[in-house]
Amino acid sequence: MTSFFNPKFSKDFSLILNSNDDNYDTIIQVGENENIKEFCVHSVILRSRSPYFEGAFSSSWVKKENDIIIFNKPNVTPNIFDMILRYIYSGKLDLTEKLSDILKLLVASDELLLEELCDYLREYLTKERYNWIHKDFVLVFYTVRKLANCEFLQNYCFETICFDPEFIITSFSFPSLERDMYYDLLEREDLLIKEIVAWDYLIIWGIKQTSSLNCDINKWNNKDYEALKETLNEFIPLIRFTNITFDDFNNKVRPYKNIIPSQIYKEIEEFYNKGTIPKIILPPRKIENFNSKIIKSRLIRRIIEWINIEDFWISNYNLNLIYRGSIDGISNKSFKNKCKGQVKSLVLIKVNYSKKIIGGYSSIGFNSIEDNLLRIYEDNRRFYHSSNNFVFSFENNEDIQNMKISRVINYDKAIYDQPHNGFNFGYNAFFMSDNYCIANNYSYNYEDNLKTVTINSIEEIETFIITK
Repeated sequence: MTSFFNPKFSKDFSLILNSNDDNYDTIIQVGENENIKEFCVHSVILRSRSPYFEGAFSSSWVKKENDIIIFNKPNVTPNIFDMILRYIYSGKLDLTEKLSDILKLLVASDELLLEELCDYLREYLTKERYNWIHKDFVLVFYTVRKLANCEFLQNYCFETICFDPEFIITSFSFPSLERDMYYDLLEREDLLIKEIVAWDYLIIWGIKQTSSLNCDINKWNNKDYEALKETLNEFIPLIRFTNITFDDFNNKVRPYKNIIPSQIYKEIEEFYNKGTIPKIILPPRKIENFNSKIIKSRLIRRIIEWINIEDFWISNYNLNLIYRGSIDGISNKSFKNKCKGQVKSLVLIKVNYSKKIIGGYSSIGFNSIEDNLLRIYEDNRRFYHSSNNFVFSFENNEDIQNMKISRVINYDKAIYDQPHNGFNFGYNAFFMSDNYCIANNYSYNYEDNLKTVTINSIEEIETFIITK
């Protein structure tokens, strides 16, 4: 039998790092200018834990003084290197609450080939610090796209912005977006944006990138247009002009005729005047818009993460609208008629006279569920089993800060089969009664995080079937 004593082993090694004796054989100087620090370490430990140090300390050009290896690492700050050393020696990591420091740690870990630490930081950012990424997206995006081993986080950032580009193009940091980042984004076929909006913000970005330009186009001369044309020369062909209406073209594109390559502009005019299919202009983007009148796409991304934290890529899911109250009627009967069968389902409700949104996800649907999941209790009350259901609320359709979620805790009572309700999560945790909805959770079959006993009038209700 093999026994493991990892905690004691880890503690003993951390004591070696913190000891003040002179048994070290390496001095590593990190940082630059006024922020410099020397660390006395042990090459055998660093070489065993980091392929980077294995190579660096084995090189013939390694510098030694009195048999002590002298190594400089100016591009890593002392506080970041201290965190890395503690991880190397003890396997422990105390993460800072500053996003910038975590990104610096990720960059340093990638350079030092600390694969385990890189994987952990990528997962930590995407799963534990979702709001951080949105709060300073440009910083995150700029950092991870330079890292060869950060493909997962790069794809996460690209999908996030492609599914919800509005939050970045309207952000304060948008005008400073680097050329190559903006180019990579604008050329994507899955960028979920109206083409005229893409054009508008391209012009805004181009003007900000061209320092000589006046923001008032009425004061421009030919030299100004030439300057903007030079800035945007490689970007103009990425606009799908055939997806811009004729009115928008006249009002927003034509005033900038002088910056558009003549052959592209000729194709645009022939498309509008003759219906000629362009040869140079790119075809429309291959996008599927999320068809909801209640919430914006950024909130759907969060719901998908709640459904499956291990596979939260939006592109892997289809959300098909099967019921909308303003079209099908807001009543128990209309809901039950439209929302049948054992299918993964999402219900969204916009509350009347409020911006609040309440919803629920059921992995087994709401009505006409198969009997193998049926559980019958006292007074012949009928429930259905599910371990993945949850209910949630948003303060408004822009909210990504004050979201609340309550997961099912009594799996056998996930859905209550109540004939007088359109749907009922867990015996009144969240239910619909014609044009009203209530979330009170008196039965405690779900977590009690929504904390509301208000009877809400339903302004709009939608149900989606979720498939992969």
